Amino acid sequence: MEICELLKSAKHICVVGISDKPGRDSGRIALMLKKEGYHVTGIHPTLTEFAGIKVYPSLTDVPGDIDIVDVFMNSSRIPQIIEDVLTVKPKTLWLQQGIRNDEAVAPVAESGINVIQDRCIAIEYRFCSVTNKTVDNSGTTA
Repeated sequence: MEICELLKSAKHICVVGISDKPGRDSGRIALMLKKEGYHVTGIHPTLTEFAGIKVYPSLTDVPGDIDIVDVFMNSSRIPQIIEDVLTVKPKTLWLQQGIRNDEAVAPVAESGINVIQDRCIAIEYRFCSVTNKTVDNSGTTA
């Protein structure tokens, strides 16, 4: 499935590695996704809430279906979440820009879950939003 289609059809995005530390991309992007209308939850071992976003200790604690698991963790730590990803069966496992671990995500892809690596969900969202606008005859976007 194409990235823009994934983002259009998604309703619930779970941010793994959400942080309340100022300047962290995970918090900024979670807030941006919430502002754009997604139901956003977070995963962090000690936080319970971040700026109105409910935070759980693990993926398996999150109620309901998850469309996208958006991961902000060092590539070497990706194997730690694979079992939980396979248990909750999101439509997509998304590893943020700079995060890639082909070996760890192989079982996820083999199970039929979409895998995106080394891409920023916020950048892709903006790209999809721009490319999905229509252009009228005057050359302005509508």
